[in-house]
Amino acid sequence: MTRGSLVRAPPGSTSVAPVTPTRAIAAAVVLGSPLVLSFFSGGFFDEPRLWAAVATWVALGALVVTRLIPPLARSTPARVAIAGLAALTVLTGLSIAWAPLGGPAEADLQRLLLYLGAFVVGTVTLTGRAGRATEPVLGLGAACVIAYALSERLLPGLVDLSQSASANGRLEQPLTYWNAVGSLAALGLVLCMRLAADASRTPALRAAAAAAGPLLGLGLYLTFSRGALAALGVGVVALILLLGRRRELRTVYLVLATALAAALASELPGLDPVAHAGADGATGAGLAMLAILLALGAGAAAGAIAWSREGGDEPAGSLPHRVATAVAIVALAGAGLALAASNEDYGRVDAGGPQRLGTAESNRYEYWRVAAGVFADHPIAGHGSGSFRVDWLRERDVRERVADAHSIYAETAAELGLLGLIALGLFLGGIGFAVAAAVRRARMEAAGPAAVVVVWALHAGIDWHWEMPAVTLVALACAARLLVLSEQTDRYAGPA
Repeated sequence: MTRGSLVRAPPGSTSVAPVTPTRAIAAAVVLGSPLVLSFFSGGFFDEPRLWAAVATWVALGALVVTRLIPPLARSTPARVAIAGLAALTVLTGLSIAWAPLGGPAEADLQRLLLYLGAFVVGTVTLTGRAGRATEPVLGLGAACVIAYALSERLLPGLVDLSQSASANGRLEQPLTYWNAVGSLAALGLVLCMRLAADASRTPALRAAAAAAGPLLGLGLYLTFSRGALAALGVGVVALILLLGRRRELRTVYLVLATALAAALASELPGLDPVAHAGADGATGAGLAMLAILLALGAGAAAGAIAWSREGGDEPAGSLPHRVATAVAIVALAGAGLALAASNEDYGRVDAGGPQRLGTAESNRYEYWRVAAGVFADHPIAGHGSGSFRVDWLRERDVRERVADAHSIYAETAAELGLLGLIALGLFLGGIGFAVAAAVRRARMEAAGPAAVVVVWALHAGIDWHWEMPAVTLVALACAARLLVLSEQTDRYAGPA
């Protein structure tokens, strides 16, 4: 028997893999990569992405050499998901032969090799204690990134972060893309809401997750990312539907309310410099906003702890009732943000301000039109990975330099054709079936990761987060965790 302590499983459940240093390090690579890559432009560029891929495949090799890998893909969803991602990787590599530009195609292949390695390692290692660490590491890691992004707004006299002209004052560091920062904040907020509501977690962890809610809410709002806000709304609805106890839902509502309060507080008179970098009076406004965040965080933490000691563990009501409640909450939050978006009395109006939250205007429709045309011209295997930038320059009606179709689905159709869509469909379809199985077998453990996958799947359909490893690796780790949960009965499982 391999040396290491075994995590005791309930009778009748699938045996849990032994906890060994090799397995723990491999899990740390998967869960720690998003945080590390966030501070290297999100892993978008070659060198950090390659280092992450090497670390991932070394971890996988170590698991193979030490014979710590059990039979892979015991369930059909796992086999389908892994096969789909592997097929997408192979097809991307083959498409280098017909792609118009070799460099972008090779970059796509490198990225997919990172994703494939991380996904396989996650399905092997995110069991037992390592699996239980998935949500805390990813959720609080996202909070650390957003805290860094906000540091310049909250402490302008001490911190000075670089800003690109295209950001127009939107929060973009350290990932260097505001929509990616917004997506990471949305994923982190979903995880922290779930952690704060999880009665099986320690009080300290629940308090920390609840306290991070206002921070993540403010960070998400200051990116003014419409896609991230919409994806968060869908994730909140998914989380409410998956949780089945009133005490859990009450805590989710509390954390969401404090996150919304933090976002709206940045539009209060005198706090303009927080929402608009570079305005006069930044130091005083930043300190005032910091005090508001601390107060909201303390209130959320105290509420989460207090409610965990009370009753309220009865069922939350029927599914239609929860659907109506979830939609009403998201609608009210959207109305509050729309009200903030209509306020133009804060010094300067620009493309990066909250007014953009009140409109659906975007060049994305043009990107998708071009991608659909390329798919019609190259329906079987596409024009080659990384080819969209070439097709855009030839077919565009908007004078804008774009490298991606801003949708994993549209870009896959244009660059890899039906073959790519089939591979992507197998990958996402396998994960979808794993979500259903995991929710049936381990509802409490599956709720957070499932909501994260929903948020990512929506936002990746309207932006290029597939090319941003710091964001996508969070979703892949959660997807891997769901595959693990779908194959075993978890001792923290609740009623489906």
